[in-house]
Order: sequence, then C-alpha cells, then structure tokens
Amino acid sequence: MTVIGIDDTDSRKWGMCTTYLAARVADRLANDHAVDRRLLIRLNPAVEHKTRGNAALAIHTDAPVEAALSAVETDLDMAETGDPRTNPGVVVAPEAPTNIPDQVVAFAGEAVQEHHALADARDLLADLGYATRSGGNGRGLIGALAAVGAWQANDDWTYECISYREADRRGTPREVDPESVFAAAEQAYPAAWDTVDRGEAYRRGASENTIGEGRAASSEGELVCVPHTPGPILHGIRGDEPATVRAVADAIEAEPVERRSLFVTNQGTDAHLQDGTVGTVRDDHSYRVSGVVDDPPETREGGHVFLSIVDDDDGVAGEESPTLQCAAFEPTKRFRDRVRDLRAGDRLTVCGEVSEGTLKLEKFAVRDLVVTERVTPTCPDCGRSMKSAGREQGYRCRDCETSADGKAERAIDRDLERGWYEVPPCARRHIAKPLVRGGFDAPTHPER
Repeated sequence: MTVIGIDDTDSRKWGMCTTYLAARVADRLANDHAVDRRLLIRLNPAVEHKTRGNAALAIHTDAPVEAALSAVETDLDMAETGDPRTNPGVVVAPEAPTNIPDQVVAFAGEAVQEHHALADARDLLADLGYATRSGGNGRGLIGALAAVGAWQANDDWTYECISYREADRRGTPREVDPESVFAAAEQAYPAAWDTVDRGEAYRRGASENTIGEGRAASSEGELVCVPHTPGPILHGIRGDEPATVRAVADAIEAEPVERRSLFVTNQGTDAHLQDGTVGTVRDDHSYRVSGVVDDPPETREGGHVFLSIVDDDDGVAGEESPTLQCAAFEPTKRFRDRVRDLRAGDRLTVCGEVSEGTLKLEKFAVRDLVVTERVTPTCPDCGRSMKSAGREQGYRCRDCETSADGKAERAIDRDLERGWYEVPPCARRHIAKPLVRGGFDAPTHPER
C-alpha cells in the first residue's frame, strides 16, 4: 500500500483547488490500481499561511511509489505557483495507512490544533526517507505529511461529495438551479448538512436561477454548498453517509459536471478545538472555554457584538479574575442576536479561534441563566415604587408608611434556553461541528 499526501496547490487570488488535483490523480491511478479512499483533511484554521479552508489531501492506493509519483507529477503543474503564497508539497509513504509510523500520526494530530515549522517536517521526512516533491519554499510539505498520518490521527469521519466544473466554464458564473438544491437539502437533512442556509437571503449579484461568483441565493436563503471562489468546484455536499451526499449531488440541476469525487474528511467534527481556560488561551489556536459573562454584550461599529467572560468557578466576577473577550462578528448574521440575549452572570462554554486576545465565537453553550434581578421594591398597598430610607436602612413608602429591608427579586423573561447555540451554515467554518450531528453534552438548538 501507498499513501500520497498533497497540499498547497491553490491560490486565494487565482483559485484552483487541491481537492481537484487530488481527484485527478486518484482517477488516473484508478485506471490501473486500487484506490481505497480519498481523504480531505482540514488542518488548524488559525494558521497564517493558508488558503480559505486549510485543506490537505491524501490518497490511499496499492500503486507503487514510482507510479504514485508519476501520477502526481502529471498534474502538479496545475498548482498556482505564480502566487508567492502557493508552495506545493507532495509526500509519498510506502506503507498502508494503518502502518504509518507513530511520529507521523502525532504530527498529523498536532497539525489540526497546533503549528508546525517547515524545518520540523523536513527533518521528519529525511529520517523516514519518504519520497517528496515540492515547489516554492515547500511549505506544502507540512500539510502533505499531516495528510499521510491523518487516517490514524482522527476518529470522527464525515463525507463530502465534490462536483467539478468543465474547464471552459471556470471563471464564469456557476449555473445551478437553487430550487433543486433546496429540495434535495430538505429531503436529506439531517444526514446531509450545511448544504443551504434557510435564513435571510444574501443576494450578491446572483440572478434568480443562476449562481454567480457571489455565494448562491434563492428566495429562501443561501446555497452554502456552492462556492464563490473562482476555482473548479461546482458544489460540495457534506454529510454523515456516502450514499446520502451522492444522492444530494445527483439531485441538483446544474451545468455539466467534469468529474465527481467522494472524500472522507474530518469536516464537521470540531477536531480543531482544544480545552482551555480564560487565563491560558493562546492566539492562533481554537478552544472550548467555560466561564461567566462579566461584561454584557455590546454591539459596536460594523454590527460586531462583543462580551467578556471571567474564569470563575464560584460565578462571582472578582476584580482580579482574568477575562477573555469574545466576539460574534457581522458575518455570523442572526447568531449575533443569540449573543445579544446574554446577560452578566450567565454561565457559558464558548468555542472558537483566539486572535489578538479575542475569541471568535463559533458556538456557545448556556450552562446556567440569570433568571432574576434585584429591583427597588414596590409598595404592597399602593403599587408605587418605594424610596430609599437612607444608607443601609432599606426602603419605605412615605404615603402608606410601608417598608422593606432591601431590594426585591423580580423574574426575568429570557429568550435563551440552556444548551448549545451555533453560527448559521453560511458562517460555519469547514471543520466546525454542526449541532445537528449530535454528541453534545447539553440540548442543542441547530441552525438550518
């Protein structure tokens, strides 16, 4: 068996897609060899040197190393190396996916949550003697090596069926019938998820029945499965079972498809999240952090919503307690309303990437809600608010001569319930786990 790892052939500016190159290589190998699976691995989404999704690809095949290298080299010139940020890497390991050395498996697991230096990847590759190819500074070798070890490093897998456009159509508006996408998504949900966003429509230059280079929209919402980048992908369908994602792809009415490829992937798994605390989180990593709302939500310029949490097991925000700023940025749309509903004293678990000391909210769990507030007492006789009787002397009604020792408690109507809330599909990053997939430790309130 042989494992081929490929990374960093695409460009933010000019498109292409490493999944497309991997699909071509796998299809070519399949003419003469067995191809057991194609992996699409999302690595640490907080890495500086990445394209939008930070994906690396692996192909598991019985082709010998030389045949594998030849198949990759045939298409490697498709890499957008004119972009200085594109630095392809290819690694070919002469082993079965289940026999990959432990140090490569560890490297793969760390690549999803941590950061690797290129020098470390090169040193490990030299020790192992794996065949490699690279371009530019070779940074893609990091992701390619991680993809080689990914099969043993991950234990939660989903699927994506990706359809690719014919070559002469790339760079033109995508032709996809929105109604067919919404119908297929409705029939397959929840086994297929993040196909559409049924919330408010975001029309970015799309016509009624044609998908432009803005993300697709219909009268109901947004076609999340149709990208807005100038690459070869027509649409990608994600879900929990191969048959489901294939069926949705087949049901979509659209322009001709050049090829279609099924990938096993760690998308939708939250593999990027690690447990942290308010006082220990680091920039460029993603965390689950529990705490208590300290500074209540504030909407700032641009529609971004900010709040702060304090790491306090007693639920009392001490002055010396460390705080962590959390943000729901404008692209998270209606999720911001959930954040605005929070109050000081609510207990939460928040999830997201930390950048410049701020956690970018992807989802949060309400653990405990503040359901009462302290208010000036009301006179039981006349129903008017009492007045302070003086420092530490309680309250009294001067007309009725009634009194109260202190403030009263009043119930608060809360729009939130205990459980998990998430950003809508249009704002979800590839690796983040949709609530509809289940396995969470509290009730869920999924977005569709």
